[in-house]
Amino acid sequence: MLARKGLVPDGFLLTRLAEERKHPNRKRSRCQRARFITKTGSCNVAHKNIREQGRFLQDVFTTMVDLKWQHSLLIFTSAFLCSWMLFAMVWWLLAFAHGDLQPRRQRPHTETAETAGTAATAGTAGTAETAETAVPCVTAINSFTSAFLFSIEVQVTIGFGGRMVTEECPAAIVVLIVQNILGLIINAVMLGCVFMKTAQANRRAETLIFSRNAVVAPRNGRPTFMFRVGDLRKSMIISATVQLQVIRRTVTSEGEVIPVSQLDIQVENPLRSNGVFLVSPLIVSHTLERGSPLYDLSAHSLAAADIEVIVILEGVVETTGISMQARTSYTPDEILWGRRFVSIVSEEDGRYCVDYSKFGNTLPVRMSALSAKELEQTRGVREAGADARPQGWGLVRAGRGGFRRGGRACEDAASRPWYDPVGEEADVPHEVGGCRACQ
Repeated sequence: MLARKGLVPDGFLLTRLAEERKHPNRKRSRCQRARFITKTGSCNVAHKNIREQGRFLQDVFTTMVDLKWQHSLLIFTSAFLCSWMLFAMVWWLLAFAHGDLQPRRQRPHTETAETAGTAATAGTAGTAETAETAVPCVTAINSFTSAFLFSIEVQVTIGFGGRMVTEECPAAIVVLIVQNILGLIINAVMLGCVFMKTAQANRRAETLIFSRNAVVAPRNGRPTFMFRVGDLRKSMIISATVQLQVIRRTVTSEGEVIPVSQLDIQVENPLRSNGVFLVSPLIVSHTLERGSPLYDLSAHSLAAADIEVIVILEGVVETTGISMQARTSYTPDEILWGRRFVSIVSEEDGRYCVDYSKFGNTLPVRMSALSAKELEQTRGVREAGADARPQGWGLVRAGRGGFRRGGRACEDAASRPWYDPVGEEADVPHEVGGCRACQ
């Protein structure tokens, strides 16, 4: 799917940004503007001097999900190791308190009747034999290493069979229950965080692509701001909506400076809503008309404009039912004036095919460098000039329904009778008194 170099003018990159710049040699402004939303969709905002850091611990689960993968794995590994070491110390203390760590003589495998009778008659010998056959709290725990291994076996439910808790110590049974509950909690939190991190909304947005550049071109006789969006997956985005906002610095009438002012932009849609059917790449447009934040934007003022157009696409993933959001933005350097996108959808073998290698390609079009406001004012002046006909002084009646000036008669359209034919003959100027009638 990637475009090969030399065949396609614009490279297509299988990311959210689609292709490289159309004009790589284009001069950039020396002072790089800070953008509110990066091209990858992340917010370019740094939070500083946050004094109440404890608020993040009140929502531990969300904090864990927001962490990076390496930090999350480090925390989970540390949690497991700490719990194993803690309960290994508890098991070792239980064994030490019960006297299970003292060295014992191995009991003989066979016991003859003679030795049994001798042990029964000798009281002191019987007492020693009873001490040697005492039941430990946990079998086969002779050191801290064996206690650590037993702690791992208990928490991860391995159960090799060499060590086990006996009914000799009720405290050991309580510790066994507590460790199992704590282990289940750690496992549940870890699995929940891993699932939420893998199923985050921005993961599905990786296959939603936006054109690297936006364009301003005439559409239906009006200047229009346009960009292209597409979905690489066959699974659709249900109830997809597109929202546009302009971020710019504004000053109120009271002199208050608002560094980041967010203004909504209406998306052109015949359904009068922001919903889109994203089954194939679409060109989302916005007409630069009265009331638009881009109404005063022209080709010359675009380079110096301090604006940023933010695009937000929201919807529900069809396969998982999880809400997702994809974002990008366009700065003045990424808005091309007087260009339009090429068509990438064609019909082949009874179905529609999309050529993603031309996803960001544009073509130049004839367009005025004036802003929409200036064009509207110019059009208004022309219409007013066309409606206002020249009126000379000393106009006198020149007959039925006419005026005369300088020996010429001008027929008044309003004075024509209703039966006067209005067709080809009406369009032809009439000769009145040897001169051509004025229109």
